[in-house]
Amino acid sequence: MVSRLNQIKDLQKLIKLTGDRAKLDAKANETYIVYKTKDGQIVKEYYNGTIVPVSDEEVPHA
Repeated sequence: MVSRLNQIKDLQKLIKLTGDRAKLDAKANETYIVYKTKDGQIVKEYYNGTIVPVSDEEVPHA
């Protein structure tokens, strides 16, 4: 049986790999990725490394 700790480590690794892949795709397509920082701020990270906070005006409200 796989331990709970190993499952968590595997999940953390998958999350990191997914983010890394998104950054590679953004670079290849000269676009950006959007994510939430550890501080809770939503940001756009452009392919050139520029990070810009997303303002409330940019977020569509349903």
